[in-house]
Amino acid sequence: MTHVCVVSLSFQLQQGIGRPSVYHAVVVIFLEFFSWGLLTTPMLTVLHETFPQHTFLMNGLIQGVKGLLSFMSAPLIGALSDVWGRRSFLLVTVFFTCAPIPLMRLSPWWYFAMISMSGAFSVTFSVIFAYVADVTDERERSTAYGLVSATFAASLVTSPAIGAYLSAWYGDNLVVLVATLIALADICFILLAVPESLPDKMRLSSWGTPISWEQADPFASLRKVGQDSTVLLICITVFLSYLPEAGQYSSFFLYLRQVINFSSTTLAVFIGVVGILSIVAQTLFLTLLMRTLGTKNTVLLGLGFQILQLAWYGFGSEPWMMWAAGAVAAMSSITFPAVSALVSQSADPDKQGVVQGMITGIRGLCNGLGPALYGFIFFLFNVEFNSMDPIQGDYNIDPLPLDSPTERALIPGPPFLLGACTVVIAFLVALFIPEKTSCSSSSSQLPPAACDADFEPLLHDSIV
Repeated sequence: MTHVCVVSLSFQLQQGIGRPSVYHAVVVIFLEFFSWGLLTTPMLTVLHETFPQHTFLMNGLIQGVKGLLSFMSAPLIGALSDVWGRRSFLLVTVFFTCAPIPLMRLSPWWYFAMISMSGAFSVTFSVIFAYVADVTDERERSTAYGLVSATFAASLVTSPAIGAYLSAWYGDNLVVLVATLIALADICFILLAVPESLPDKMRLSSWGTPISWEQADPFASLRKVGQDSTVLLICITVFLSYLPEAGQYSSFFLYLRQVINFSSTTLAVFIGVVGILSIVAQTLFLTLLMRTLGTKNTVLLGLGFQILQLAWYGFGSEPWMMWAAGAVAAMSSITFPAVSALVSQSADPDKQGVVQGMITGIRGLCNGLGPALYGFIFFLFNVEFNSMDPIQGDYNIDPLPLDSPTERALIPGPPFLLGACTVVIAFLVALFIPEKTSCSSSSSQLPPAACDADFEPLLHDSIV
């Protein structure tokens, strides 16, 4: 009897709950990034306490190592997930990505070391997008990618504000404890509830097939990309557009607080508002744009919004300018899910993990180069963050810094302006991406309204 129960429990753990769906992926992404969003305020404090000199440059170095390891490991993890399934690699990536969280207050040095080393497994989005590709068809994939990306934004709507509140009233230790518990809940959800998405026939046919070094080598995959001009153009677009975005994410909170003089409360509200707008952009607007403009034109529109927001951040010097640019930045968030849909259209069903792993690897490389590039430009233009005021304190009364950390300049944010220039180049490259016809040749005689590509099944799901 005991043996039967153990076998039944093991079978249940393998099967998960229900059929594999986009909603399983949504929950995994939400819990992982919600736990990290709670640490936004404590992270700034611990970073400055650990590296009081050249805080920003050290942050760029840490993120650079993490991004480089992500770039190196993403193709291997993607290829392995095509053979062994998505579920096990979701468990591995989430576990190692969240492993540094409890070390934040125990040992800051080990915490930052673990963050750097965890980059080898910080490719959850690669496995998640492959999981989504397994459970959706091409006509609904853009909506599914937008839903996943919107969930990422949703995880950051309230978590920084909650983390700042808990840090101010109860200390950073409680914030780290709550974040650790949420990360454990995410791991348990994968173990107990997430079913395998890769069909058995694909996995069984792949068992025993060795993973060659060519599949795992990120540079080999990039060289292979060069053989397909369409994918090559998409990858160049991803690199040039995500490079400034990665640098912006690594420095923007410090920039708003020290240069624009945002209080910690205002900063948390800013993140929440931009997150809400991003959710709207990546669900409602993304779907409408994909149906009316097509995938390529949606990517171009997103790049246009990104150019505008980066230029605004570069020249803006007043708080209201940051809020206006934040609204534009929310609209630019449609770019990545649209690009992911564009890439998935050119990949075979059994190669989705490899393709998404390649794109995630490029983003990982940008996560390494972007922070370092922004840190160097800030240093070059004498914009330093060495005199950062303590963030933790009274939550309701958060005074502005006594001393202005930098003089008002003609270009307050030079890295953002340089980022706008790189996105302009990405826009020009994206213009040459060939537009894929949405309907097959057999349906070319049907009217546009009858085309299957104009039908998004997920939009008719009452849960969405």
